[in-house]
Amino acid sequence: MSEQEKSAAQQRIDNAVYGTPKIKPDEQRKYLGTFRERVCLTISVQELHEQDWTKALTAELDRGIGNLVFINGNLPHDEIHPYIQTAAKDNAQFTLKTDPEYKTDPDSLAVVVAAKTAVYQSPVDVKKRYPNLVNSNNHTAEKTNAQHQSFFHHLFHRKDRG
Repeated sequence: MSEQEKSAAQQRIDNAVYGTPKIKPDEQRKYLGTFRERVCLTISVQELHEQDWTKALTAELDRGIGNLVFINGNLPHDEIHPYIQTAAKDNAQFTLKTDPEYKTDPDSLAVVVAAKTAVYQSPVDVKKRYPNLVNSNNHTAEKTNAQHQSFFHHLFHRKDRG
C-alpha cells in the first residue's frame, strides 16, 4: 500500500470515527447552521425579546432572495411560535435548530433567513435592515435620555458660572 492510499484509508476511518470535519464550524454555529454569505436577515435573542419582528420576517421573505428560515429551537415555544407561523404562512422552508451548541444568550441568534447559495447581503441585522419597523417606544426612550443629558449638560456647563 502506498503512503497516499494509507492516508486516504486513514481519512475514511477518521471520518467514520469522528465525523466529517466541518468548514467554518464557529460561523455555522453562530448563524444556526449556515454560512454568513448565505444570510439575508438575523434576529438576535435580545431583539426577539424587545419586540415582534414578524413583519420584518415577512418583508424579507417577500424579497424572494432567501426562503430558508432557521429558528433557534432552544428558546421557549411561545417566543418562537409567531415566527414559525409566519414562515409557514409565507411558504418558506423552516428548520428548528435544537442542538445544544445553539445558545440562548442575548447575543445569540434566534431567527436567521438564508438562501441556498451565497448572496452576500449587508446589513443583515433586523434593526439595521428594517429601521422603519423598530418600535416607537425605543425612540421615545432615546429622546428622553437625550433630554436628560441636555439638562445635565446645561446645568454643569452654564456660561454665567463665576
